[in-house]
Amino acid sequence: MGTSMELDFFKYVAKFGSFQKRSMFGGVGLFSDDAMYALISGNIIFIRGGGDLDDFLKTKGCKRYKHIKKQTVATVNYFDITDVFTNRDECLDDLINTSINHSKQERAFQKSAESKRLRDLPNMQLTLERMVKKAGIPDVGTFLNLGPEDVFQRVKATYGGDVDIRLLWKFAGAADGCHWKLLQEPRKQQLLSNVHH
Repeated sequence: MGTSMELDFFKYVAKFGSFQKRSMFGGVGLFSDDAMYALISGNIIFIRGGGDLDDFLKTKGCKRYKHIKKQTVATVNYFDITDVFTNRDECLDDLINTSINHSKQERAFQKSAESKRLRDLPNMQLTLERMVKKAGIPDVGTFLNLGPEDVFQRVKATYGGDVDIRLLWKFAGAADGCHWKLLQEPRKQQLLSNVHH
C-alpha cells in the first residue's frame, strides 16, 4: 500500500513524534494530536501553512493545494512541498515543525472555540455578536465553518450594503485567532477578492 514517496515521507516525519494517518480528499492525511498538518495525494506532499509560514512557502515556490472544497474551513492552506522534501532542503525540519505547531494551535483554538460564546472571540464584542446572530449565525461553530467572508456577506445582507469593511477584518481576525490590526495585507486582499466575487 502507498507510494514510495508516501513511505519515504512517513519515515521522515517519524522523528517529529507519533502521528496518525487517515484517508482524506483521495489522499492520506497526517495528524499530530488530532490536528491535520500534511496531506499526501498521489506523489505529491502538501503541508499546512498559516501565518508567516504561508509567505515562506511561497518564497520557496510551493504551490497552494487546489482540491479543498468550499465547505471546509476557508483559512486552511496546504502547500506542495514535494521538491523541498525530495531535495531535503535545509529548511525542511523547520517547515514541518512549524506546520505541526500551527496545526495544533489551530486545533486547540477550534476546540476551545466550541465552548466559547461569539463575543469571546478576538475582535467580537457584544454589538458584533448581536449583528452576527441577527444574520442567522447562532454560535462559534457555525461562525468558524462559514468563514469570515460568508459571515460578512450575511451580515451585509441583513443590514443592507453600507456595512463597514473593517467588519470583514474583524471577522477574519476572530476566525484566525488574532487582533484585526495584525492581519497581513495579502490576507486582506484575499478576503476582499473572495467577498467581491
